[in-house]
Amino acid sequence: MKKIKTGIIGLGQRGMGLLRTMLVCDECEIVALCDVYRDRMEKGAETVAQHCSRHPVLYQDYKDLLRDENVDAVVIATSWETHTRIAVASMRARKYTAAEVGGACDLEDCWQLVRTYEETGTPIMLLENCCFDRFELLATSLARSGRLGKVLYCHGTYSHELRGEILGGHVNRHYRLENYMYRNCENYPTHELGPIAKLLNINRGNKMLSLTSVATKGGVGLSEFSASERNPDPSLRGSDFSQGDIVVTTITCAGGEVITLRLDTTLPRPYSREFTVRGTKGFCHQDANMVMLESDKNMHEFFDMSKTIRKYLDCAEEYKEYLPDIWRNITEEEKKLGHGGMDYLEMKAFFKAIANGEEMPIDVYDMAAWMSITPLSEQSIAHGGMPQAIPDFTRGEWILRKPKDVIDLPKVELKNECVQNTFGYSRK
Repeated sequence: MKKIKTGIIGLGQRGMGLLRTMLVCDECEIVALCDVYRDRMEKGAETVAQHCSRHPVLYQDYKDLLRDENVDAVVIATSWETHTRIAVASMRARKYTAAEVGGACDLEDCWQLVRTYEETGTPIMLLENCCFDRFELLATSLARSGRLGKVLYCHGTYSHELRGEILGGHVNRHYRLENYMYRNCENYPTHELGPIAKLLNINRGNKMLSLTSVATKGGVGLSEFSASERNPDPSLRGSDFSQGDIVVTTITCAGGEVITLRLDTTLPRPYSREFTVRGTKGFCHQDANMVMLESDKNMHEFFDMSKTIRKYLDCAEEYKEYLPDIWRNITEEEKKLGHGGMDYLEMKAFFKAIANGEEMPIDVYDMAAWMSITPLSEQSIAHGGMPQAIPDFTRGEWILRKPKDVIDLPKVELKNECVQNTFGYSRK
């Protein structure tokens, strides 16, 4: 197969991680790199040359890279506030486009992405790697098979202690700092929302209707941390921050489901996404690596947590027939390629869609809807938790669009059991 000639825009920590992952994707050839900082470009070029003895073309202006006719596809890993403008320019340049995650600055960003895609027809994918994680895909497969019954509630968090990274923004040339100084919102919603939206068929037979968001008092955790010896930038000691330490968002859906999200990045705690799915016949809980189904023979242990947790510490083995092939067959080397293998699987899906002329697994309508949570939560918080309507970026097409998972999931037939899936009752 002809390799897809790819350019990367943005070579900070995330961009370099994606570069290393793409270097082992057989479908991809990295031919161009772009960053405003020369040292980052040179480091990226050296990494490429060490892998394949080939030197990519270097650009400091992304517009110059987009004019390069040798570039087929573009991967964007820049600061949050630049994602939309670069993605729009990339689509207009007719480059297959993949953009890293982050919330939108305003709703116009989201509409501009949709309008540009519809005008140009250029495929674009949001690089939400959590949609490709092992547990999220297992839970989605169980939901598709009807084993969870009617799914009614989902929950997720971005719980990631980032105080040192945020306050080190000027030292490390990182973009989070200014966002925490001047905004108060659910600023990073897609890690928790993306897998949930896919499971609930948002934009494909279902849609998000409205949200409410509330936040704790702005910047207490960061302000206290800035006064400690662990602050990497003493010039920020005593600075004010607008961003609340905890932001809780509640979303209602057309199908009657409720979603809760929590942003939690500036208080001490271990990393967690708390991905949780509750249905009428069971539930999935990522932190405990737990699946509990009403139809299981051990139903008498359902409420005995000590026994249940011991039994379900390896739920993927218990329900391995529901795991997709990409996780049943993943190698140890592939698991090391960024976030336990998620980065590798998402980049393979992006290049596969290009090579086969397929629909992107996470398309522009997903991108717009998920990113819109940031400005809408900002408005809700500013108005004391007032509900905000979530736009229908498909403009009514969600009623007709067929469900699409990020990868093909196993079709497991249930014998002599009446199950209830996300669209209602059926008998198998």
